[in-house]
Amino acid sequence: MDIEPPLGLRETKKQETRQLISDHATRLFQRQGFEATTIAEIAAAARVAKKTVTNYFARKEDLALDHHEEFVASLARAVDSREPGESALAALRRAFVAALRERDPVAGFAGPVFARMITDSPTLTARLRELHDQRERALAEALAGATGASADDIVPRAAAAQLAAAQRLLFVRIQELTLAGHRDARIAKTLDAEAGRVFDQLEPALGRFAVR
Repeated sequence: MDIEPPLGLRETKKQETRQLISDHATRLFQRQGFEATTIAEIAAAARVAKKTVTNYFARKEDLALDHHEEFVASLARAVDSREPGESALAALRRAFVAALRERDPVAGFAGPVFARMITDSPTLTARLRELHDQRERALAEALAGATGASADDIVPRAAAAQLAAAQRLLFVRIQELTLAGHRDARIAKTLDAEAGRVFDQLEPALGRFAVR
């Protein structure tokens, strides 16, 4: 089993600073609204220079959606880590069930205040759509690699479009139930059943696609 080496002191400090800035930004966004909050206010709350904030976060939206890199890579990673004999669809289904069990923020579990912050902000809503699109493109690349298809082959792109659309629907559904006041445990139970029906619909077309 591979064991990751411990982070150096400098890298640990950078991660702590990044998290500190993100935490203060999220609190301000939730209290004041994303659009009304400035980078200068975030820097002052975190007690860092304004330039430090922009060095860690190139875009203001990334302060709120700070799991964006993990989000974009998540579907492709599930495909890349599929087990022997497992299709891309089965791997994504298994990964989603695990995300429900863990109440993973990448799957959409973020709490009602955070979910409301996103839906109330046109900028964040647009950024989230962009991230969904990026996630689909990353998935298409992973599927092309998994099937040995050329970069311009439309088949893995078509499969990615269907699989990513299903994942987008499930993400939105978690947000809807969160904003409706349901607790995470009830959301997970509801989505476990609903996701099963969604993935079952894809089974006839993609059940044997990209089998490892």
